[in-house]
Amino acid sequence: MNPPLHRLRTTPPRIGIRPVIDGRRKGVRESLEHQTMAMAKAAAELLSANVRHSSGLPVECVIADTCIGGVAEAVSASQKFAREGVGVSLTVTPCWCYGTEVMDTDPHMPKAVWGFNGTERPGAVYLAAALAGYAQKGLPAFSIYGHEVQDKNDSSIPGDVQRKLLLFARAALAAATLRGNSYLSIGSVSMGIAGSVVNPDFFQNYLGMRNEYVDMSELTRRIEEEIFDREEFGRAMPWVKAHCKEGADSNAPAIQLSRSRKDHDWETVVKMAMIARDLMIGNPKLAAMGFEEEAMGHNALVAGFQGQRHWTDHAPNGDFLESMLNSSFDWNGIREPFIVATENDSLNGVAMLFGHLLTNSAQVFADVRTYWSPASVKRVTRKSLKGHAAAGIIHLINSGAASLDATGKQRLNGTPAMKPFWDITAREVDACLAATRWCPADLEYFRGGGYSSTFLTEGEMPVTMVRLNLTRGLGPSLQLAEGYAVSLPKEVHAALDRRTNPTWPTTWFAPILTGQGAFTDVYSVMANWGANHGAFSYGHIGDALITLASMLRIPVNMHNVSAGRIYRPGVWSSFGTSDLEGADYRACAALGPLYGATL
Repeated sequence: MNPPLHRLRTTPPRIGIRPVIDGRRKGVRESLEHQTMAMAKAAAELLSANVRHSSGLPVECVIADTCIGGVAEAVSASQKFAREGVGVSLTVTPCWCYGTEVMDTDPHMPKAVWGFNGTERPGAVYLAAALAGYAQKGLPAFSIYGHEVQDKNDSSIPGDVQRKLLLFARAALAAATLRGNSYLSIGSVSMGIAGSVVNPDFFQNYLGMRNEYVDMSELTRRIEEEIFDREEFGRAMPWVKAHCKEGADSNAPAIQLSRSRKDHDWETVVKMAMIARDLMIGNPKLAAMGFEEEAMGHNALVAGFQGQRHWTDHAPNGDFLESMLNSSFDWNGIREPFIVATENDSLNGVAMLFGHLLTNSAQVFADVRTYWSPASVKRVTRKSLKGHAAAGIIHLINSGAASLDATGKQRLNGTPAMKPFWDITAREVDACLAATRWCPADLEYFRGGGYSSTFLTEGEMPVTMVRLNLTRGLGPSLQLAEGYAVSLPKEVHAALDRRTNPTWPTTWFAPILTGQGAFTDVYSVMANWGANHGAFSYGHIGDALITLASMLRIPVNMHNVSAGRIYRPGVWSSFGTSDLEGADYRACAALGPLYGATL
């Protein structure tokens, strides 16, 4: 187990807590000082105990030095927050305050206001006034207000308030983490895939991110000139030989590669993984070797590898690179996954990044390959689908960036799971590796050879599939589907899997149906999916994705999350209260992207 480590040059964002108060002295303010500051401290304790960065480091909260009763103290708090790297703003109060005088006006910082629900002081009145002020200034804020009335001396945080505080904090930290970091394109456009036409305006305006570019020939240079940690490579190869079991070669005997060529390919793909990681985050070992520039890296929070076809037509494919980096472990031990998109599909890479920052767990990149209706499965296998799969399934499969965590061999309360790296045991790592075979690449697809991970995701694991799309005239939009990775009878899986590429990892996905719109049936889910790729994350996290999207001003055009779980800034209700999807579109269009002008 590797200790928590922040791998990037940017500072992990902190949560700033602003206790605001009625500024009237000579009795009013003095009577509220203790209660107001106690709310701030209680919120800090809750968040610090329950929220971590994806690196495993605990989230730090910064409380204003004094309660904020007017503009002077508001400015002092903002200056302190700037010095201490605050990226998220939470205002708390039990009472009336002077709304526009005490408000946080940073336009780039996600913000929420918790107004105490008590009858002695008008916390609810201030909350409404504050939200109106934020709306009038075009600064969306999330409303946090308990369902039940509390006594003024009750310092507990009700369950519904806790849920909103934690949901806001996790999404806001994800939004703040994006800012100032990079998407690294290793290569360019893969096979004409629109998602790998990287749009820098989107990254800058909506995510606050930089774009970095490296030609794939850089991997060749570093392999040939041995610009990698040779000591690490000496440790990696024995580990790979011991734990990465080679699978069957499905190529025709006449074209199969020789044993010596396959062994050489193993060495190449391990070097590729090390080099891609070094390109993302740098490696101080390279500086000691005399490669100071290469040691710096590109400060990449997420990357994409083009691969096909300019690389894969003559060199081993990137499947091992992508699968191992996206997993929560390798020859260096258990550690935070890297996010690397296959075929440089930057939009799917961002979808993976959203899921990773919200769950702290590994993500899975997949083709949204085939819809199997119950009738089609019955015709081909003479078997009926049951359980979560009864209404039909979608075959998720891709040779590339499927983390080995997706085998489902980790356990949470005795059931299959994908966990944050700090909760994964060595035994679970062994189980994930044992469930995976590395088959020699299909040479019709990958003329340069290489290896593709092969496994079957164990059901019945709750997952959320997500995709980010760009549309001319609209900009970005997000779609998601909560559902389950399901297990099929062995003979059914074998019959269906053989019809595509049996050397690639497979997940059978059954979305939860609502009977309406895109979730009328499973066919409609696939028919309304916006691209050939999708990413999925462990757990039903659609509500967190919707909250994050609203912070970034990205509308959600397709989801199956119940209305009671949806949490967006209070101003969204000004754009409509009955048609929530339409209101989301109108709000995002009116407010514009978090970090800049619209596309």
